[in-house]
Amino acid sequence: MNIIVLSILAGVGGTGLGGLLTVIFGSRTDKMISVFLAFAGGIMTSIVFFELIPEALLHADVLITIAGLLTGIILVMLLENLIDRVSNFNIAKPKLHENYEDFFHVNEIITGRKSMLRSGIMMFFVIGLHNIPEGLAIGTACGCDLNMGATLALIIAIHNIPEGMAISAPLLSGGLKKVKTVILTMLSGLPTALGAFLGILFGTISNTALALSFSIAGGAMLYVVYCEILPQSTIMNKDRVPMIFLLVGIILGLILTRI
Repeated sequence: MNIIVLSILAGVGGTGLGGLLTVIFGSRTDKMISVFLAFAGGIMTSIVFFELIPEALLHADVLITIAGLLTGIILVMLLENLIDRVSNFNIAKPKLHENYEDFFHVNEIITGRKSMLRSGIMMFFVIGLHNIPEGLAIGTACGCDLNMGATLALIIAIHNIPEGMAISAPLLSGGLKKVKTVILTMLSGLPTALGAFLGILFGTISNTALALSFSIAGGAMLYVVYCEILPQSTIMNKDRVPMIFLLVGIILGLILTRI
């Protein structure tokens, strides 16, 4: 039970803190949100290339890692299509014959909000998937040495802060209320407890399955960051600032993955 609680604190606490920071500091203007989006995207890029892919290669060969990356990309594309089909945002629009300029302006706003909500929802599922192997690592480590497991949980909690930002920034930009944004971001950390339970129950799983879990999460993250988050960030803020923060995020992400 202590290990499960520890994993929940690492998952829910880390992502929730990231969501709270975005709500407090990143909800002022579209330009501010675009900076948070790019910054979180940079950190997520580092996590994929400096943590998830190396971990996958550590447990399996290149072909299995590539298969996992492609699977993650395809899964998010299917999820994106499903969300597009079932989503129905009832936002009032002016009639076309009343004011052409207002119609196209409001329609552009609505399209942008729907895109951001979709990105946030996809990132919610992607981070949730990523948190399962993290919880597995906590559960397995605690089974060997409780102190080692506690240290690992602290590191994962720190890693989860930018992941919470990556979820909350698009949700906030899409018009979701602040309280709901923080709650949804915190919920994305719950799968960490599931992973910890599996780690306690089985001790370890096959190397191939572990490699696939890391690489699938990596492929899913890359798709969301580069096909959803960053394009919208550049639309919201067309100067160089978001890309500068993308680079800062990559460097900081490298530091975090080396802790």
